[in-house]
Amino acid sequence: MKYILSPSILAADFSCLRDDIRKADEAGAEYLHIDVMDGWFVPAISFGQPVVTSIRGCTDRFFDVHLMVQDPERYIADFAKAGADGITVHAEACRHLDRVLDEIHEAGCRAGIALNPATSLAALDYVCDKADMVLVMTVNPGFGGQKLIPAMYGKIRDLRRILDGKGLPTDIEVDGGVNISTLPKLLDAGANVIVAGSAVFHGDVGQNVSVLNGMLKDYENR
Repeated sequence: MKYILSPSILAADFSCLRDDIRKADEAGAEYLHIDVMDGWFVPAISFGQPVVTSIRGCTDRFFDVHLMVQDPERYIADFAKAGADGITVHAEACRHLDRVLDEIHEAGCRAGIALNPATSLAALDYVCDKADMVLVMTVNPGFGGQKLIPAMYGKIRDLRRILDGKGLPTDIEVDGGVNISTLPKLLDAGANVIVAGSAVFHGDVGQNVSVLNGMLKDYENR
């Protein structure tokens, strides 16, 4: 299994976003996590397609676009055109999740399904085979400064058991409260794509990426 760090630019310094992205890129981050918030599905508003288009020229890393928006099917084509490589939508925000996943693939992107902490894994029952990745939110989306919810370790373990039982190569991504203390437990539970915000962009970006990537590599080589 491949283990991937996906730094969340939501935690970057927007006054020098290009520089922060460059530092993460040069330090070896394979993905960049891009949280799009609409002020409806979640309370906060972040940024939209113009920002994605602007930063696409800064790096060729995988753009891991997380649409925390209501009815995300309205924006799939636009974000794909802006430069998204993967688009993740919330099961809670889609009226027809099966169709939305098809639309993401038709747009040429990898498709992900995100689940809020209180959302049951049963939401995946009839669409699991269409997802390239499942994002388990380990905090409630849209609220800053939260600690990882401990019950999510069990949810990740259960999801990994389900995916392995179906023989699916689906990635498990985690987002929220990730740091050097929680990372080993998340990896042990079965996560392999790791979103990190403040753990990357607060302090020395290059050094933070190197430390986290080193932990992922050590785990991969066990």
